Amino acid sequence: MTTLNITYDGMSADLPVEMDGHVSDMDVRRIAVEVVRSGGVPGMRPAHLRDDAFQNYVVDRFRGPRGEDRIYLRPKVPFGA
Repeated sequence: MTTLNITYDGMSADLPVEMDGHVSDMDVRRIAVEVVRSGGVPGMRPAHLRDDAFQNYVVDRFRGPRGEDRIYLRPKVPFGA
């Protein structure tokens, strides 16, 4: 099980997602659009989410303290490396 954290419109939510092996950044963005549109992300219900809503978002991948996969989908920021 992978935890997908999506940050959108000032809100952030964790979503457990079954993913087989490595998923490309493009697929992470596509999956995020689908789950947000379907109402599968608690607290996120944008009225009209475009297909390219997450196109310029950063996909960060980490291992949690117990070895679990975590993927963060977040907007680019003007600071940091």
